[in-house]
Amino acid sequence: MTQACIFLPASAGGELDAELEVMLWQAGSGRRLPFARALDEVTPPWRLILPVEAVTCCAVRLPTQKGRWLRQALPFAVEELLAEEVESYHLGLGGALPDGRHRVFAVRRSWLAGWLDLARQLGPAPSVIQVDADLLPETGTQLLWLDQRWLLGGEGGARLAFEDADWPHLRDACPMPRNGHAPVERQTLDGVENWSAEGDLHGWLAAQAGADLAQGEFSLVEARQDWSRWKPLLGLVGLWLVLQWGFNLVQAWQLERQGDTYADANEALYRELFPQDSRLVNLRAQFDQHLAEGAGAGQGRLLALLGQAAQALIAEGAQVRVQQLDFSEVRGDLALQVQAPGFDALERLRERLIGTGLSVQMGSASRDESGVSARLVIGG
Repeated sequence: MTQACIFLPASAGGELDAELEVMLWQAGSGRRLPFARALDEVTPPWRLILPVEAVTCCAVRLPTQKGRWLRQALPFAVEELLAEEVESYHLGLGGALPDGRHRVFAVRRSWLAGWLDLARQLGPAPSVIQVDADLLPETGTQLLWLDQRWLLGGEGGARLAFEDADWPHLRDACPMPRNGHAPVERQTLDGVENWSAEGDLHGWLAAQAGADLAQGEFSLVEARQDWSRWKPLLGLVGLWLVLQWGFNLVQAWQLERQGDTYADANEALYRELFPQDSRLVNLRAQFDQHLAEGAGAGQGRLLALLGQAAQALIAEGAQVRVQQLDFSEVRGDLALQVQAPGFDALERLRERLIGTGLSVQMGSASRDESGVSARLVIGG
């Protein structure tokens, strides 16, 4: 299915005008509408057809055939053929000619950017940019009567618009066969071998193929618009990632500090339980060794109670300290003289020990300058 097209008239080469009358061709028919209204009614994707009067078309021989170097070579190849500085033009690369040359289309950059910006402000941006004369079939010479002037195209390098009076000066330079497309009353050019009278000339031209000038900086017009549409969301995602990274960093630092605190508390408890060990290499392995030795010496009950008590003491961190411990092998209980900063810490310790399945008895507690002291008897 042929894409919708908006044909800019030859008068579009002046100032930008949203009310300029253009030809909107879509769904098999064409209508003349103001440019702004045409953008309201056009169905994307659509093609913007430029008048050849606003485009300089030439054929040049390029020093390279590699795609990535062709665009870099264009300015040097066409700068002598342009009336103004080449930097002010957008250059579009067309197809290759049989003699090895390439067609090049030069359009004023500010003019083209202005119409594209106006299109984006009023409606959807075009997906393709083409030139009306370049849409003519590339067979011999092609002539088309469109919008009260003749368009010249075909297999040669020329792409232009002309009046009836200019034809005698152009005819001999146009390769044969010469094919004309015009209403019967306009089939007056001499030297044209084949005439055809299409009913809908805009529709016939819209069905043809031509070079797309949406290249280089203009090939990303819609992509840049889509990117700008997503920029706020991407900014929020980036901010979230930064905050998440900061949270993870702070959390890792806190966990490392907490781990160091537990390690210090474990070491202090171990030294209180086993003061004869002056050297600590692997706290877990040395504690397991003491358990194994105690089991072999008939002290399994003691070490089992110590292990359960140690878990409760470690959970309290460095708040509760063991000042003295006594084990009664006859009763099978372990008495701990502990010191804590307050009664609430002692109560939490008692509840933790009970939670492990031990029977716990707490003696009377006394307060001094260092905190609160009490005697806990577990097991038995």
